[in-house]
Amino acid sequence: MQASSEPSTVSGEGASEGNERPRILVVDDERVIREILAEFLALEGFSVHTVEDGEKALTELRLHPYDLVITDLKMPKVSGLQLLERIEQERLGVLTVLMTGFGTVETAIEAMKKGAYDYLLKPFKVEEVIHVVERALYRQRLQAENIRLREALTIYKVSEAIALSHDIEHILDVVLHAALDEVKADVATLHLRDAASGAYQERVKVVTAGGTGPRGGLPTPAFPVLLDQFAQGVPILVHGAKASRFFTERAGAPSDLTSFVAVPLHVRGNLVGVLDVFSFTPGKKFDEGHRKMLSVLASRAASAIDNARLYVDLRASNDGLTRANQTLEDMFQQTVAGFAQALEESDLYTRGHSERVAVYSEVLARGLTLPDAEIRRIVQAGVMHDVGKIGVRYDMLNKPGKLTPEEVAVFRQHPEKGKRILEPVPCLHGLIDGCWCHHEWWDGGGYPRGLAGDRIPIVGRIVAIADAYDAMTSDRAYRRALPHEVAIGEIERCAGTQFDPELAQAFVRLIEAYRKDMRARGEDSLIPK
Repeated sequence: MQASSEPSTVSGEGASEGNERPRILVVDDERVIREILAEFLALEGFSVHTVEDGEKALTELRLHPYDLVITDLKMPKVSGLQLLERIEQERLGVLTVLMTGFGTVETAIEAMKKGAYDYLLKPFKVEEVIHVVERALYRQRLQAENIRLREALTIYKVSEAIALSHDIEHILDVVLHAALDEVKADVATLHLRDAASGAYQERVKVVTAGGTGPRGGLPTPAFPVLLDQFAQGVPILVHGAKASRFFTERAGAPSDLTSFVAVPLHVRGNLVGVLDVFSFTPGKKFDEGHRKMLSVLASRAASAIDNARLYVDLRASNDGLTRANQTLEDMFQQTVAGFAQALEESDLYTRGHSERVAVYSEVLARGLTLPDAEIRRIVQAGVMHDVGKIGVRYDMLNKPGKLTPEEVAVFRQHPEKGKRILEPVPCLHGLIDGCWCHHEWWDGGGYPRGLAGDRIPIVGRIVAIADAYDAMTSDRAYRRALPHEVAIGEIERCAGTQFDPELAQAFVRLIEAYRKDMRARGEDSLIPK
């Protein structure tokens, strides 16, 4: 049958505008098969692209991200099995389903050995195809969630490893190896800015064991160009020859460079260094998720390096002990802020939520005249209260409609997940109650444990009110923000059932005083309408 000379794309008409639909690439030399698959997969809400042979499929996969490839077995130029081999060799990171009219057990085994997720026998039924596609995409979502959680745990482990280290070389070694391992880079470098001269010095360069390095030597970053991009808030994530302008050599990027990411190390608003990762492996491109993970890692590295430098200076000073204690306190707070950043990078609608919950928690805690140390713990718990949502799917967090019972059950696991994330980090144990208990109800009707009354730790009761107030007065995917008066009315109505009645009464009084003070300082834009 005559093959189409141009690839085509079909999108489901019923999909919501702006939603990220799963992308499927259909590869078959028979136009009718491509058109049939594209049509009914598009009706199911998928974004479908078609090509007629394996060579064009490889080109398309190198240029654009896909969630799933459905490919024929028998094709000219590059067969389905050869396409599977190339996908695995180039680490293109896409699940593959093989179609064949010559179905045998041997064919299936061979396909699975070469990396296929599943196979379909021609002639196939529409229901069978949809079932296989949905099962494959579900597996991919689980893998993506595991990667997100693993990356978050990596940040925690790295923070634990460098938290009390005063050896800058050790800190750099831990951070660079973490960068290499987590994004599967071939080379990672870290340049630190000399405080006296302002020059950037390459302190460490690591090449993965058995990894690929540049043929012509590693290029030196053009720091003025990098700094200009950082100052504008423009991410540096580029591929191939487009990276040339970020290096000093006239030749630009090495000819074998596949992908490049650079992220800044900031301390109190000042740039102290740059972390770079390189891929020289064909087909291995970094993505936005990799860049965000490296940004959080760089944030932890910056604070640890700053603390190590301060410690060296403090040892020579007469008031070293006092300042060292303050340094450790600052380091702890920066650790908390770094973890909150990891969460809020994953969800548009929680951006700023943790910070506001911390502010409202502090308003209530100070109004109760709690000890300063307890207030600090409550504020930090407010920042970290939703860290367990790192393990919840992004599309579920931002679903515009009502959650299904199954989705509700998954969502309600986030306090327990938050507790499990914080437990391995000793310096964060004091924040567990705020994370674990902010969805418990005064009357025992909350979750995850159904605690009631004073059995709910006070930090959980305080954060619960602050969390509910900000959730009501902020935009969500499923509704617009509620007015301040409506939110306060709900807190009063739910006092004695959802909220501690005494704390709810105190919050209503204290939040009004806080709003009045903010208006007097001309900061009306920072308070809910």
